[in-house]
Amino acid sequence: MLTLECPYCGVKADETELGPGYEAHLKRFGPDASPEEFEAYMFARKNPKGVHFERWRHAYGCGKWFLAARCTATLEVFGTYPAQVGEPPADIIEKIKARRPDWKGYK
Repeated sequence: MLTLECPYCGVKADETELGPGYEAHLKRFGPDASPEEFEAYMFARKNPKGVHFERWRHAYGCGKWFLAARCTATLEVFGTYPAQVGEPPADIIEKIKARRPDWKGYK
C-alpha cells in the first residue's frame, strides 16, 4: 500500500486517506488556449513506468493539496512537498538521482 506524508500536517497517511490529483507540474491552459493546447493538456499525460510526480489531497486529514515524487513500478516514495512549489525541491531531486542514476529529469 502507498503511504505518503502530508507536508502540511505531518501525518503519514495511506492511500485510503488521500485523493489522487494525477500528474503534477502541468502547464494549465485557460479559455484563450488553442484546441490543440487544450487537448494536449486534457489527454496527453506522461504516465511513465518509474519516477513520477503527482498531486495528492489529504482528503481525510487537513484537506490540503500536496505533491509527491514516487516510483510507479515499486511505490518507493522519494518525498512530498507543498503544492505551491513550481518545481521539485533539490533534496528530492538528489534522492531520486542517488537511487536512479539514469533518471532523465522531471520535465
